[in-house]
Amino acid sequence: MGKRNSQRKNVAMLDSDDDDSASTSSSVRSDLMLVSGAEEVQLDKDSVLDQCVDALYEKRGSTREKALSTIIESFNSNLQHEFVEKKSVTLLHQCLNSIKRGSAKEISLASHAIGLLALTTGPGDKAKEILEESVPLISQALKSRSETSKISSLLECLAVITFIGGNEPEETENSMQMMWQVVHPKLGSNVVATKPSPAIITAVVSAWSFLLTTMDGSLDPKNWQESISYFSSLLDKDDRSVRIAAGETLALIFEIGNLEKFSGEAKGSSDSSSHEENNSREFVHIQGLRGKILNQVRNLAMEAGGKGSAKKDLNSQRNSFREILEFLEYGNSPVTSVKIGGDSLNTTTWCQLIQLNFLKRFLGGGFVKHMQDNEFLHDVFGFTPKRKQLLGLENRISSTEKRLYKSPNSVVNKARTQSLNKQRMLSQVVFSEQRNSCFLIFLLFLLP
Repeated sequence: MGKRNSQRKNVAMLDSDDDDSASTSSSVRSDLMLVSGAEEVQLDKDSVLDQCVDALYEKRGSTREKALSTIIESFNSNLQHEFVEKKSVTLLHQCLNSIKRGSAKEISLASHAIGLLALTTGPGDKAKEILEESVPLISQALKSRSETSKISSLLECLAVITFIGGNEPEETENSMQMMWQVVHPKLGSNVVATKPSPAIITAVVSAWSFLLTTMDGSLDPKNWQESISYFSSLLDKDDRSVRIAAGETLALIFEIGNLEKFSGEAKGSSDSSSHEENNSREFVHIQGLRGKILNQVRNLAMEAGGKGSAKKDLNSQRNSFREILEFLEYGNSPVTSVKIGGDSLNTTTWCQLIQLNFLKRFLGGGFVKHMQDNEFLHDVFGFTPKRKQLLGLENRISSTEKRLYKSPNSVVNKARTQSLNKQRMLSQVVFSEQRNSCFLIFLLFLLP
């Protein structure tokens, strides 16, 4: 009982009506202090996360939002493996409750927290559980056409948890269908079609293509026959972010060699002549699509200014579509390099680039930390930080030995220095003797 009362006091720190900077999550995160009268006690990170989970039970929405913000920052700044091991189920259920009952802001934060939870756990039973329990609620929440930030966060969450927890192609394709229905809803008697905003279209295409990178040609063609034409139509939209997302998705489809599946396959027929005619018609259709897309990409790679967009946006579009054009015409995929601390993460395919860009956007300020320490991301990108390689060698000796070895005044270091000095002296002696021998031989040649 006393422990619960103490936790309630801790939650009170987050439960405030003030809107100034003192009550923001960054204040909670940076201070990590429990104030009790005049006494201040430094809290460890687990205690702060425990308090935040307790705060998710509170009735006041603003309290839950602040707690979620702090949880997100904690998961971004460190990989909370111990906390996840103990509290992952509790955190998941409370985040799902926030998606059920929260404001648009709370739903966005809870969605992001669930994605970070999955990234921290990595593949396995926990990730599968996160996916199975989250999908029904996310599906329901996506059907409400409300704030863009909320829909975008739900889409990102769905993409991340499926990327990690989706073991079967059917699970991934199910999530892709849910995303697709945001821009192509199945209309019923009680459903009114609403035109999605450019930001939502971009979010759908980005999340959808992120999952497509994992499919390896195992998609059901019947589900996606309209998609190529749709992506092609997006290249003519006014919004540049929509055009770039669609262009990169088309490049990915060409890269994995699925244009035929996405544009529809010829149906079988008992009449061989009819079958050949269908195949011929399908071939012409696909070549026509290729030509149309190539012309669109070529025009966007050379587009002049206009439409009032910033020069930076225009340059970004030109660069993106020049890379897409280079790939479609010559098969050259873009090669990129991203600095991760003192290391470089390189990509050489559209698949890798789309995965990298999506995870960079999702993780934001936590991207470098996760790329340095997250084993799952190391496996995804085939990336091993040099620091990790060194740690692999250092783990063979104890921490005390490491300190002794690294200390400039340590016995080990002094011994190593003495050994190096001896080697230098021996080298000098050998060199000196060799020089003297050469001199003697030279003198012998001079003698009559």
